[in-house]
Amino acid sequence: MRRGVAFLVIGLAAVVLAFSGCAGDRPVEEPIIEPDIVDETTALTGDDLPLAEQPEDAIYVEPVASVFQDIHFEFDRYNILAEDEVTLGSIARWLEENDRVTVLIEGHCDERGTNEYNMALGEQRALAARRYLVGLGIASDRLSTISYGEERPLDMGSTEHAWAMNRRAHFVVSE
Repeated sequence: MRRGVAFLVIGLAAVVLAFSGCAGDRPVEEPIIEPDIVDETTALTGDDLPLAEQPEDAIYVEPVASVFQDIHFEFDRYNILAEDEVTLGSIARWLEENDRVTVLIEGHCDERGTNEYNMALGEQRALAARRYLVGLGIASDRLSTISYGEERPLDMGSTEHAWAMNRRAHFVVSE
């Protein structure tokens, strides 16, 4: 008898679970769809988004890409060139107006030299740009550096022009 009651209870429970699992009149939940990733320039400037779709906290002072231009270095050097002082001045002014923003400064080299040497030289290039911006009044805790040495070339060629393009400091902006 006890076994019969146990089977009856288990059977009833199975029937209740089966019917409660049916969709019936319950609304079907829509799956959560993650938004597409927007490249960092668009995400910060909102230039390509219709006004209704622009995020409230986006930065619209001026397009980020026009301000954060790469600066370049001479072969085997990490001193800031006079022509790049204007670029760094523009970056500093933009950062003063946008105090929530931080910047990662990437140091890059051309393919000549050993990996170890190029990593050290890339770090010195990034640090030189950082020191310059700090000298213009940007808080040092808003600026971080990394060296990629020769590992992330902008131009894959092995010409003087390609090497000149690859000897650079690149700025990555984030909030």
